Amino acid sequence: MIRADELLDAARRAVRAASGEALARAVGERSLTARMARSVPTQATDVQRVRVEVLCVHDGHTGLAVASRLDDGALAAAARRAHDVAAAAAHAGPGDYPGLPSPAVPRGHDGFDAATAALEPRQAGEAIRAALEAADGAGVELAGTWTAGAVTEAIATSRGLEATDAATDAQFRAVAGPLGGFRGYAARTAVAAGSIDVAAVAREALGKASDGGSPPQPIDPLGGASAAELTVVLGPDAVAELLNLLGAMAFDGRAWAEGRSALSARLGQRVAAPGVSLSDSVRFPGTLPRAFDAEGVPKTPIPLIQDGVAHRVVHDVRSAAWAGADQASTGHATAPGGAVAGPGPRNLVLGGGGADDEAELIAPVERGLYVTRLWYLNPVRAKQTLVTGVTREGTFLIEDGRIAGPALDVRFTDSILRVLSVTEALTRRPRLVGTTQFYGPRFAYGVVCPAVRARGFRVTAASS
Repeated sequence: MIRADELLDAARRAVRAASGEALARAVGERSLTARMARSVPTQATDVQRVRVEVLCVHDGHTGLAVASRLDDGALAAAARRAHDVAAAAAHAGPGDYPGLPSPAVPRGHDGFDAATAALEPRQAGEAIRAALEAADGAGVELAGTWTAGAVTEAIATSRGLEATDAATDAQFRAVAGPLGGFRGYAARTAVAAGSIDVAAVAREALGKASDGGSPPQPIDPLGGASAAELTVVLGPDAVAELLNLLGAMAFDGRAWAEGRSALSARLGQRVAAPGVSLSDSVRFPGTLPRAFDAEGVPKTPIPLIQDGVAHRVVHDVRSAAWAGADQASTGHATAPGGAVAGPGPRNLVLGGGGADDEAELIAPVERGLYVTRLWYLNPVRAKQTLVTGVTREGTFLIEDGRIAGPALDVRFTDSILRVLSVTEALTRRPRLVGTTQFYGPRFAYGVVCPAVRARGFRVTAASS
């Protein structure tokens, strides 16, 4: 694992090579991944890499270039490319980037676990073996992914900011069941790999897959109509998928400033049920915290929806400038200079409610669905937070206040904010759900949320 002081030295050298107004962000990663399919280990990776992003600012325009080595030649080449891009853009006239933020001291966090950072490849194999031993004799196949990593980051700017940060994360996802049959899913994410009981997660997935051997039942709630509404109990994994997508649709400060956000002209209005309070809380217990964003702005808690009322959106430096003179970055840049997609919350926390557990959520439901997770979610109309997707790997029929058996999956098309507006109850204890797919450089994030019960979940197609 590359040390923080080495990365900070590289960031300093990159800023010096750039001259003028510049920022350099150096990131080192060490990660392990092991996969299994059909109850057989299939792949293992051990990744060690470094990345230095160099941002140059020229007359309100930005140029960004990347180096994959820490030597002076690589850093100077990246700085030169970034400078040339920014200078070329400036020929068109002044740009809209207001300049690098003033230096501020970020706070520390508890998102680093030394044991996870020191992982050896054999530990990935041991995790897969523990999962397979839990599945031995269950009569179903197990697939899944175990991954853990450590990311160290350093940032330096021409305005005098120098800061470092380190974070670890671990995740295990398991899918159990025969191909073409009813499958179960379970997953856990944490700062420390040692806090994930791999065997317990595997058993949870197995339990949902077997369910006493009951075959899945088809559901035909449509009755010839184009859509039907059912009471639904969504497990934390399903809730997290909805909230993760909502983050981009509703709380992106760039989209809000341009009138494209679901909350444009709606701040201060009720958008969810009174029991719904959603925040971006980087220091909430159980999150995957970071000290600062990609522009070096310290991360602080931001209330987004309070007691059902839309309260704030998140900004990077550029989107804050677009939003008005009274706005400032909230520490949510996902790339130096601002990503094309805009800023986004990466530590969403949905506060818990009064229900002890999911059984209490299910008890009042005469007929409905329990959904473990959602899959292949896609926006239909982003400004209305209308999305479509399917239930997957753990859908159960609820009858007379209890789980009546497994059900075939259904497609739904519904507004995320509408689902939150008809949310009736939430479990008391939220948990972290990892929503990272780990494509490209490692940056783990997730949603802390409880299970919820909502009425009128809009099912638009039934499986057969």
